[in-house]
Amino acid sequence: MKKKGNVLSWLLIPILSLSVAPLALAADECTAVYGKGPNRFALATGSPGELGLLEKLIVPFNRKHDVTICWKKAGSGKSLRLLKTKAVDMVMVHAPAAEKQAVEAGWATKRTLIGANEFYIVGPKADPARIAQADSASDAYARIATARATFLSRGDDSGTHKRELALWRRAGLEPGGEWYIVTKDFMMATLKRANEVNGYFTTDSSTWIAGKEKLNNLRVLFRGDPFLVNIYHALCLPEGAGCGQKYASLFIDFVGSEEGQEIIRAYGKRRYGEPMYQDASYARQYE
Repeated sequence: MKKKGNVLSWLLIPILSLSVAPLALAADECTAVYGKGPNRFALATGSPGELGLLEKLIVPFNRKHDVTICWKKAGSGKSLRLLKTKAVDMVMVHAPAAEKQAVEAGWATKRTLIGANEFYIVGPKADPARIAQADSASDAYARIATARATFLSRGDDSGTHKRELALWRRAGLEPGGEWYIVTKDFMMATLKRANEVNGYFTTDSSTWIAGKEKLNNLRVLFRGDPFLVNIYHALCLPEGAGCGQKYASLFIDFVGSEEGQEIIRAYGKRRYGEPMYQDASYARQYE
């Protein structure tokens, strides 16, 4: 009997290992996990997660709903692809055209305006392309191309990259050459690279506010074009599409509520002396 028991235990080990492996894999896929509740959902976003706003929103939501939230760090393009394949239950993104297509196609719903920041074009303090004198963001881009001044692109299908491409189209240009550097990296990493190589880069204002003290070679050279307002929406899977959809939908309601909007309006003020994001009422002017 003892011998048979040993054989049985050896047979059970791989079976148990197989049952545990998907749980470990799921945890590994999360950039961060917030909360320890029994109700779970996954969310994809970029800068709001990287800069801490997402966690700030989750804490009060968690007091009411006792959730575990898996955050996956991804730009807007990848976030939407994760939603389409049901790898996440919701997204917070800034790619309006792609968002509308997702809703029309039926695999995303509850598109909710949640806030905004803006894009700044930053660059070397000497401003060799003279973009501080530009009349518009597309004029600034044209000046950079004419001067063949070093310019960094995320090149990753993020919302930032999509806006950059739209600006090149407005300028009637297709960038390329040694002066045009594609990083395939996130916002803060690319901003730091621009500081290292004295290059121009289009960054969101939130990331600039968080990192500017360590970016000694750069300054904001162009801002204020209405086309540079950067609007964020939240979207989730349709009802019944996944176990986490219910709580993802409730989280969208919370972010859009007065309590959630106050968190967005105030975020960054205490630490940086200025807000990092604007609320939905501000963003609505530019939709």
